[in-house]
Amino acid sequence: MPSPPSHDSASDSPPPNTATSRTRFDHYRELVRTKQLPKGGGPHGEGRNREEKGRVRSARQLAWAFIRLLRPFRLQVFWILASATIATLIGLLPPAGTKFIIDYGLSGRTLPEPWRSRFPQLADPHRLLLATVVAVVIVSLVKIVIYLWGRWYATKISKQIQLNVRQRVFEHAVRLPLHRVQQIRSGGVASILREDGGAVGELMFGMIFNPWRAVIQLVGSLAILAWVDWKLLTGAVILLPVVFFTHRAWISNIRPQFRVIRKQREQIDAGAAESFAGMRVVRAFSRQRRETARFVTDNNLMARQELYAWWWMRGIEMVWEALIPIASAALLFYGGWQVLAGQITVGDLMMFLVYLLMLLEPLATLVSSATQFQNSLSGLDRVLDLLDEAREMPASPNSIKVDHRAIAGAIEFDNVTFAYPGGEAPALSDVNLKVQAGQTVALVGPSGAGKTTLSNLVARFYDPTAGRVLLDGRDLRDYDVESFRAILGIVEQDVFLFDGTIAANISYSRRDATEGEIRAAAETANAAEFIDRLPDGLQTVIGERGVRLSGGQRQRLAIARAVLADPKLLILDEATSNLDTDSEQLIQQSLATLMQGRTSFVIAHRLSTIAGADLIVVVEGGRISQTGTHAELMAQGGKYRSMVEQQIHMTLGSMAPGG
Repeated sequence: MPSPPSHDSASDSPPPNTATSRTRFDHYRELVRTKQLPKGGGPHGEGRNREEKGRVRSARQLAWAFIRLLRPFRLQVFWILASATIATLIGLLPPAGTKFIIDYGLSGRTLPEPWRSRFPQLADPHRLLLATVVAVVIVSLVKIVIYLWGRWYATKISKQIQLNVRQRVFEHAVRLPLHRVQQIRSGGVASILREDGGAVGELMFGMIFNPWRAVIQLVGSLAILAWVDWKLLTGAVILLPVVFFTHRAWISNIRPQFRVIRKQREQIDAGAAESFAGMRVVRAFSRQRRETARFVTDNNLMARQELYAWWWMRGIEMVWEALIPIASAALLFYGGWQVLAGQITVGDLMMFLVYLLMLLEPLATLVSSATQFQNSLSGLDRVLDLLDEAREMPASPNSIKVDHRAIAGAIEFDNVTFAYPGGEAPALSDVNLKVQAGQTVALVGPSGAGKTTLSNLVARFYDPTAGRVLLDGRDLRDYDVESFRAILGIVEQDVFLFDGTIAANISYSRRDATEGEIRAAAETANAAEFIDRLPDGLQTVIGERGVRLSGGQRQRLAIARAVLADPKLLILDEATSNLDTDSEQLIQQSLATLMQGRTSFVIAHRLSTIAGADLIVVVEGGRISQTGTHAELMAQGGKYRSMVEQQIHMTLGSMAPGG
């Protein structure tokens, strides 16, 4: 979190994450004391520039943003507010019965003339008492029914808002640029969806329902108190400025704290998800205790932050806990004096005190809602941060939808240079390459040379920094990116499988595939032989990331998934790296069948995979140094020939006796 350069405080040198929770909390408390916590903006993950991190949204801007979210529910919100208004106004009637019972039912005084002429039977005090109690019960029941209906409807709308916001966040997050998705971390996205998305729905109560009820009850109570005794009302109205100033003094410091707490929760969730995803590494290096210590330390820090924020929130409530009895006692003294002086009746005083409590209740509600309101606003603020980020290659009105049948699959790199976002040196420089439709291209070179980067540009995970990548003579940027990827098939070295059945993972590329098509794809990838040995066959659940399968089995399922997609463009990134020699030989023929008629880019180091390619491209230092067939490059000499000779030498050396 950036600090103004004029401050020479602890914020200039934040403690590392390895510091104790106490040390980090002391630093955090110093930031709160000096008001250096970020009041808005702030990225999810890393990599955003300083101007974006310093962006501040006011409470008014956030409130308007939430109102815009309510546009699809305008009619429902109207009925919610109408029911809250009616229920609150009805709820103001029962306290008036106190005056009737005390002044006319218990004291023996006769009813006023309008009441006595209309309801002569109420002249009997017993009947008056019974009628008043029955009326109060009926009115209260009606109020409860209307209130519950409105609250249920508000709860229903709040859940719909949560669903809509979470859907928008998820749809937006999966379309962020690839480097941003990697920065956010999967556990962090889950935290934003669950915690921040849920907080937005809670604004239905913290910003709309509860404050509206409080305002109606406040205005109604003030009107009734003015009718009873305007002098008593003056004493009660003095409390209103207290609400305003306590809000200004305390609430403005709470929302930045809630933002930091939510950010801390996001980091905890992301760290926990990462630890379990890498559990094999954690156990291999015996780091269970270290990971547990990190988790506990981060949670201790969040608990300290939450308790600190709790004291800020309770500070307002403690003021009100003291203020309400003091104000009530003072007004009771003044009102009692007026009763002794004969200015008002005992019934007037009792009714006034009841309405005074009904006046103070909405004030307390507004104060408590303000703290919850700020908490929910911090969640909305973080959601808007994510939604404000630019999507990956957004479609324009002129974008072309890719027609699978009309695409031949010719790829051309036209003077392409590319640098990763945030990177200084280009990963590819001045790349020129023409690939005919249906050709198989082997990309070879040392690690880090740019082979995967080149294939990433083919898949349009990124756009070139300079130059063009062409598909059938047209710039890839002219195509709608999602329809373009429908003609693409990818099998990577690091296979990702979803927690579900084998059939569901193979058919991920084509959800409408039949079981026969799924089985045919599995047979092509030489996966059927191990699938048939499993108890449930294609319906076997393989666990998260396919943990119940071997590396080679996962690789073959990924190949089957690509087979089923029937792509025009195929990218194989070390696709046979996790297979033993026998399995590799079995599926090389299947891959050859798969690549027929498809433009294929193969990243591999094994000579058996490279030699049969139509075109071999040698990549060194982000540039293409050689192109040609295996025979042509061996005749030329150079980097390719030395790589082949080195691999043959290593293979023969490992076969030598005692080698």
